[in-house]
Amino acid sequence: MGKERIRRSADEKKLTGLRISMILGYTGLIIAIIAVISALVLNKTDKILKDKVSSMTSALNVQMKMNLDSYLDRLESTCTLVFAVDEVYSYSAAEDQDSFDAIATENIISDELYSLCIMENFVDFGIVYSNDHTVGKISNGTIDLFGDKLYSDLCAMINRQKTSDGWAAGYDGNFKRIYYVKRINDTAVLETSFYTSELKKVFEHPGGIDDISVRLVDNNGVIIYSSEDNETGYALPDDIKSRIEAQASATIMDEDYLVTANTCGDGWKVICSVPTKIILKEKNEVKGYIMLVASAASLLAFLTSILLSGRISDPVNAMVTTLSRKASTDQLTQLFNKKTFEDLVTDILNDSDKDDRYALILIDIDNFKGLNDTYGHASGDKALAEVGNILRRQSRGGGAYPGRLGGDEFCLFVEIPKKQADDVEFVENKCRRMCEVFRASYPEGSGKYNIPVSIGAARAPQHGRTFQELYTKADTALYRSKKGGKDSYSMYGN
Repeated sequence: MGKERIRRSADEKKLTGLRISMILGYTGLIIAIIAVISALVLNKTDKILKDKVSSMTSALNVQMKMNLDSYLDRLESTCTLVFAVDEVYSYSAAEDQDSFDAIATENIISDELYSLCIMENFVDFGIVYSNDHTVGKISNGTIDLFGDKLYSDLCAMINRQKTSDGWAAGYDGNFKRIYYVKRINDTAVLETSFYTSELKKVFEHPGGIDDISVRLVDNNGVIIYSSEDNETGYALPDDIKSRIEAQASATIMDEDYLVTANTCGDGWKVICSVPTKIILKEKNEVKGYIMLVASAASLLAFLTSILLSGRISDPVNAMVTTLSRKASTDQLTQLFNKKTFEDLVTDILNDSDKDDRYALILIDIDNFKGLNDTYGHASGDKALAEVGNILRRQSRGGGAYPGRLGGDEFCLFVEIPKKQADDVEFVENKCRRMCEVFRASYPEGSGKYNIPVSIGAARAPQHGRTFQELYTKADTALYRSKKGGKDSYSMYGN
């Protein structure tokens, strides 16, 4: 009996050891499975998040570059209005400035300059002559800064010989203002300036990426504007510069930074940067918690890790979705922007079969510049927003996709119903209804304005099977509408 008890005790120990081994083995297997799955999920999330945020940040940078180009172009356009005054060309301050004719001429020029100056938030808007005499709004700050080299140093800022003008910043180490200079004649230049802080409105961006830095640098890599404090006037940090140096356009992402850059018309660069650890901050915070749960090694831990993976992916997906929507949408009209709209049309055309029919409809606001000049740019923005509202209403019910291609040019991509026998009639009715809707009046203050449009349309597959082919044909039709008197539509090929 003693030996039997000893044998049973040994067997029980073996069974206990086997149980422990099985439990430990199973637990270890579960831990390993959880660890592997967690690592795969985290790595996949890491890759997706990096790719998406990189793409969204790149699109955001392009949008900021376009905003800056548009802002500077608008200021240049305002300056060109000065040349509509004959006295601007003919008058030279080298003549007798105290004569009655000179005073009268300067009053005419000054009145025109001040009437144009109120269109934008200018610090300076005036003419400087070769003897440093000025007409118009030239601030004391500018006169004190340039001293007796006002005319000569302004002339040195003209770096575009073809158009005899140029942009400059950082004169004498002062980056508070940005200057635009345009030659009028051999003895006079037009000088315009605005505070660099005005660019904050140009570089506004939607939320979704924390701690993103936005900078504008000149041709020498000196920071003209920065969303960071106390950077203006200093060289671009080496850790950013080394990643995009000698590249006109770039998107770089590594272990330390995501950096995107785009070059503007004057060689200045818009640069966005964000530390990679910021992008992955939320994922990294949860990673340690997942590993802690995985060490518990049980089926419950395995199920818990799946739930935690959901907790990781949900905020990531929400952030990516928000970024995707804001980066793909024109912020003023809430329509697809040009790149997103073109990609959408391309995908639809590529996935279509031989029986599918579509129409690309280009819409251009008639006399939009006149609307801006009469009511101001704020009313112009309201008109653009109203166009967006109209196109969204025209797109209800599916089968139509609206987009803004830029400026006052819009587009509508329409799927022609299969039950529609005559696609020409369908598209013409669509264009006709839109002309009627746009022809209505909209209140503005005590008066009203309207936004008639010219429309050009092309059909797929008759006129093309790619976005570019359809756009070219629709643009030809749009030109015919413009040439034919505006406030009308034309079909390509009809």
